Amino acid sequence: MKKIIATLATLLLGIMALSAQSQFVGKWTTIDDKTDKPAGLVEIYKADDGLYYGKLVDTFGPNKDAVGTMIVRGMKYEDGKLTGGKVFDPESGKLYYCTIKYDAKEKALKLRGSLDKKGLLGRNQTWVDKQ
Repeated sequence: MKKIIATLATLLLGIMALSAQSQFVGKWTTIDDKTDKPAGLVEIYKADDGLYYGKLVDTFGPNKDAVGTMIVRGMKYEDGKLTGGKVFDPESGKLYYCTIKYDAKEKALKLRGSLDKKGLLGRNQTWVDKQ
C-alpha cells in the first residue's frame, strides 16, 4: 500500500511540474517597457534538447526584418522559472542574461534581461498571453 501511495504521489508531482512548465509554452505579445505598447509576438517552445526557445513570429512596428529571429535562447526550467539562457534584443542587437517567471494572477510572463547573471543590472518586460 505504501508503495502505491508513493507511486501516485510521484506521478502527481510529475504532472504538476509538467503543467507548470507548459505555462511558458505558447505565443506571447511583448510589451515595450519604454512605450508600454505591444512590440511583437514571440512563440516559446520546448525543444528536443529539453531547453526553451522563443522565436519572434511577428512585429507591430517597422522592424519586419527581425521576424524569425530567435529571441529567447537556451532557457531551462528550474524552481518555477526559466533561467540560465539569454534573451536577444533586436533593437540593440545585443544578448542579455535572462530569467522568465510566470505570473498566474496576470497570466503573463515577467522577463528580466540583464548584463549580469544575478540580474542586478537590467530591465524588465511583461509579455501577455496571445493564445
